[in-house]
Amino acid sequence: MAVLTLVGSSLSSPAQDIAKGYIYHDLNGNRTREPNEPGISGVLISNGECIARSDEKGFYQIPVHATGELFVIKPSGYSVPHNSENLPQYYFWHLPAGSPQTEVSGIPAMGSVPEEVNFALLPQPEEEAFEVLLFGDPQARGLKEVNYISHDIVEECIGTDAAFGITLGDIVADDPPLFSEVSQSIAQIGIPWYYVFGNHDHNREVTKDEDRDGTFKRFFGPSTYAFEYGRAVFVVVRDIHYAQDGRYTSSFSERQLAFVRNYLAEVPKEKLIVLIQHAPLIRTEGREAMYRILEQFPHSLSISGHTHTMNHVFVDEEMGWQGENPHHHFINATVSGSWWCGLKDETGIPHATMNDGAPNGYTFLRIDGSDYALRFKAARRSADYQMNIYVADDIPAAELEATDVIVNVFSGSQRSTVAMRVSGRQDWLPMDFTPMPDPYNLWMHSLSPFLDLRLPEGERADEALGWKMDLPRNSFHIWSAKLPDGLQPGTYYLEIKTTDMFGQEWSGRRIFRVR
Repeated sequence: MAVLTLVGSSLSSPAQDIAKGYIYHDLNGNRTREPNEPGISGVLISNGECIARSDEKGFYQIPVHATGELFVIKPSGYSVPHNSENLPQYYFWHLPAGSPQTEVSGIPAMGSVPEEVNFALLPQPEEEAFEVLLFGDPQARGLKEVNYISHDIVEECIGTDAAFGITLGDIVADDPPLFSEVSQSIAQIGIPWYYVFGNHDHNREVTKDEDRDGTFKRFFGPSTYAFEYGRAVFVVVRDIHYAQDGRYTSSFSERQLAFVRNYLAEVPKEKLIVLIQHAPLIRTEGREAMYRILEQFPHSLSISGHTHTMNHVFVDEEMGWQGENPHHHFINATVSGSWWCGLKDETGIPHATMNDGAPNGYTFLRIDGSDYALRFKAARRSADYQMNIYVADDIPAAELEATDVIVNVFSGSQRSTVAMRVSGRQDWLPMDFTPMPDPYNLWMHSLSPFLDLRLPEGERADEALGWKMDLPRNSFHIWSAKLPDGLQPGTYYLEIKTTDMFGQEWSGRRIFRVR
């Protein structure tokens, strides 16, 4: 008999349709259950709120929710089928005739629930140590920016050893029909790819919140779901919800919280829980209810995008966390940088520097059992390009003691250590964590008025050369110190070394002169 966990009286209503079927080993890969294909026991399936577990024959049954989704939670050691765009096919829709979701999403309506709704799984080897690619906010406006994504980011990821990838929302810029072009491009990387719903991924022509993600559902599946890989559990929650006037908030619904609570009640406590959403957890309504769920697990991490900056936040008691140790929330870098703004380079791609002065790019999440590490990669730059160093090129000797050295360590956090030394000297001097706007970003922004000019042919300068950048924000990965005194006139190089919270070491150098 299948084990069934239910939450809420509406789910136990006798008028509800019941879905039933089998989780089975798809021996021939045709996604149709054959008589000789055995069921798989102990697999979890959900309707977006409650959870059922398949019995020893692979059989399950579960109520069908009004939203129509049913999905299997991929267990460790198995894969689900994938389509031609490497999108995992782990879900089934049952939308009754007349459902508004059928018009919004293009998902066909059905009459009664099929006699069996079966889900195929295939065994696959999964190591405890693996990597995940994290893309934040590709945010394509038209095919031109789909091409930016392809050439700036995707091409260098082809052939990666990562197990799978996740796009953290804002796949497009208010143009859901572009989902196809973006996902087809990312599919060239050649690994399974999961997607998160962002505030620019919605159907603008509808007013009901539950219909806003209709096109997303048709392309990618449920907007709240989960899957497992190795010893890690990934829980994706749609945190973007809309009022009728189109304004959105980052929040968790009671139904979403029930799903996370019910699912994680079935998960062993020693596993690593990775919560993924679009907007930062620290500004999401209902976050304290989510904290209470995550606090039950000694190993947890949450990840978001949305801000077009990169930041490590350590959620502590003052922020509402009641766990033994602060919770680590990582705000990932964006593929689009600052919305594909900035002057174009020789290939026609904007520099797209993010609002905190870090380059656009992506992140490798390395998981080993319940441990993890994050490693940033700047677009089309070497893997060891991890900082920008700012110091004047020519410095009068009398001004040495007043001269600032500023270092932007792109993926640094308050738990990083940063030190500097001048060539010819042995002593490393510690640098101070000093959040501020990035100096070079401020300079680039100061050029914006020139982009209001028109070229001789009448074309706007920003159309030809690149869009204006937004006003830079405070960067929470900047360190500063004063140059040491006593340097004789001559040419030197400044050396910077940093160690991040994961023990990863990076270095950089910059040449300057003393006059």
